[in-house]
Amino acid sequence: MKIIRVLLVVGCMIFAVNAAGGDSAILHAQQEIPSYAKWGSLAVRKTKERYPDAAIVDYLHIGKESGTKRSTEKFKLWLNRGGKEFGVFVDIEFETDNEKLIDVKFRETNR
Repeated sequence: MKIIRVLLVVGCMIFAVNAAGGDSAILHAQQEIPSYAKWGSLAVRKTKERYPDAAIVDYLHIGKESGTKRSTEKFKLWLNRGGKEFGVFVDIEFETDNEKLIDVKFRETNR
């Protein structure tokens, strides 16, 4: 009896996945990774290195400034250190054609 229930549940799950688009639904989810994701990870990692005693509580991608030779991805992270929250703007500059890192700049703000 338990085996029949398990088989029915698995069968329903397979049917539901196929009815919902199966592989195309998985492929669609994979395509939604934003182009700035790797730069966002770098911004978080470098911020943790610069502020090891602070916790990152929020993250925002501000945008990208595209240039012919150099581009910049801009982020704002909110940190909490000792009960005090503050923002840090992180600008990641890189070569446009090969995405080689040039510089990471930080600027603190209370807004």
